[in-house]
Amino acid sequence: MDTRSRLDDDPSFLLARANAVSVQAGNAALAAHGLRVRSYAVLALSAAADAPTQRELADHLRLDPSQVVALVDDLEARGLVTREPDPSDRRTRVVRITRAGRPALEAAERDLRAAESPLHDRLTPSQRAALPGILRALAFPVEP
Repeated sequence: MDTRSRLDDDPSFLLARANAVSVQAGNAALAAHGLRVRSYAVLALSAAADAPTQRELADHLRLDPSQVVALVDDLEARGLVTREPDPSDRRTRVVRITRAGRPALEAAERDLRAAESPLHDRLTPSQRAALPGILRALAFPVEP
């Protein structure tokens, strides 16, 4: 059966479909670590030198703040992140990876990259090299 349609050339549909395929592979790989793509993203962002606030996490991940609270609650209960007072604003909390969170992040990242490899191997080397820049331009547009 030929399922080709106008959607096969629609960039928004193709991005959504590629995301769904990538998230499915990512969630399968991260399950062994008790993570999903969203919780992995929070853990990875918490490892930044400038620990993000929960609001910054929500903005960066384009999630509702209540979703981020639930993700941080789970990671904190597992001892992978902590909430600490923001040095620049004591009323705000930053999310920081813990000593136990670092090896957990590294192991999860290793398995995630291995799961992504078959997807990315479909691309030519030049396509693979160009993809992050193209996606970054779409995901983080510069405000005028």
